[in-house]
Amino acid sequence: MSVPWARVRAMRLLHTSDWHLGRSLHRADLRAAQSAFLDHLVDVARAEKVDAVLVAGDVYDRAVPPVDAVELCEDALLRLHDTGARIVLISGNHDSARRLGFGSGLLEKTGVHVRTRPAALARPVVLEDDHGPLAVYGVPYLEPDAVRGELPPGQDEIPRGHTGVLGHAVGCIRADADARGIRRRVVMAHGWVSGGAASESERDISVGGVGQVPAELFASFGYVALGHLHGQQTIAPQIRYSGSPLPYSFSEASHRKGSWLVDLDGEGTARVEQVPAPVYRRLSVLRGRLADLLGSAAYGQCEDDFVSVTLTDPSRPEGAMDALRARFPHVLVLAFEPEGVLPDQRGYRARTAGRDDLSIAAEFVMHVSNAAPTAAEKHLLASAFAAVRTEEAAG
Repeated sequence: MSVPWARVRAMRLLHTSDWHLGRSLHRADLRAAQSAFLDHLVDVARAEKVDAVLVAGDVYDRAVPPVDAVELCEDALLRLHDTGARIVLISGNHDSARRLGFGSGLLEKTGVHVRTRPAALARPVVLEDDHGPLAVYGVPYLEPDAVRGELPPGQDEIPRGHTGVLGHAVGCIRADADARGIRRRVVMAHGWVSGGAASESERDISVGGVGQVPAELFASFGYVALGHLHGQQTIAPQIRYSGSPLPYSFSEASHRKGSWLVDLDGEGTARVEQVPAPVYRRLSVLRGRLADLLGSAAYGQCEDDFVSVTLTDPSRPEGAMDALRARFPHVLVLAFEPEGVLPDQRGYRARTAGRDDLSIAAEFVMHVSNAAPTAAEKHLLASAFAAVRTEEAAG
C-alpha cells in the first residue's frame, strides 16, 4: 500500500578534486592546510550521509609524490571509507596513473574504486538505492597521443586530440550503460571543458594549441564531476568543476573554494549544493608604495594572510622584504613596478643589440634603482670591465 507522503531518499554524492597533495605555495608549506581540508571532507561525508565520494583527479601534485603526501592520502581514504561511503577516484594529469592505480583490484573489494586505466573507463561502479541502479563511470586524464592504443574499442577510428579521445570515451560509456539498461548515469573526467575559466596554477594540457573539449560531449548524463580547473564553477547545471580545495596561486585569491553535494533522484536529475571549504589562510594581493603598505591601517586585515606585494615606489627601496615581513609575516612574493614607468616589451637580444657593455650595465642599474648611475658608479663599472678584459687577454 503506497503512502502519498512517503519520500524515497535520493542518491547522495560528494564531488571533490585537485587535492594536489604535496604542493606548496611559493615554498610555503601547505601540509597542515591540506590535512585540515581532508578532515573537513570526512566530516561532511559523515554528517551528510554521503553514498559516494567522487575524487576527479590530481590527487597528488606530481607523479612521484613525497612520502608524507602518500600517508595523508591513505589516511583520508581510510577515514572516508569508515563513514560508510563508497569512493571513486580517477587519476589526473599531475598523477602517475600506474602508481596511483597500484592495488586497485584489492581496493575495489573494500569499496574504494580507483580508475586509472583507459581500457577500463567503460566499466562502471554501480551503486544501488530504492530507485534502482546508478552507474558512475571514471574517465582518467587521457593524454591524446599516449592513450589511443589503450582505449576500449569502438566502431569508428578515434580522431586525434582531446576532443577525439574524450568523445570516444563518452561514446563507449553510453554504449555500456545502454547495454546494462541503466538510466541514471554519472561521469567523472579530468580535463578542460569549454566555458571553464582557468587560473595560473593548472598545468597546460593543450596539444597543438588546443586543450578544450566541448561541453556538448556530456549531454544527457545526470551529473558530470570534472577536475583540472582550480576554480569551483558550473559549466551547465549538471556539469561542474569542484575546483581545488586550496588556492595554489595568487590568481585564485578571490576564489570560493569547496566541493559539491549532489543529490540524484529516481529520474537521474541532480540537485546540487555548494559546500564551502575551510579557509586555512587567505590570499591578498597588495600594490603601492612601501611606506603606505607599512603604515596604513587599511592593510591591517591582511597581516595574517599569504601576501603578494608589488611596490610602486619611484626607486627600489632597500631592505623592502625584511620591512614587509615585519608587518606581513607571510609575504611570499615581491615585485617592483615603479609608477609612471612602462615596461620594455622587447626581448633581451633586441634591447642589447649594437650597445656596449657599459651602457647595458648602466641600464641594469637604472632598472634596479630607477635612477641613472652616478659618475662614480659609471667609473666603477668601467674599471670592472677593463679589469675583466685585461684578465681575458692575459689568459
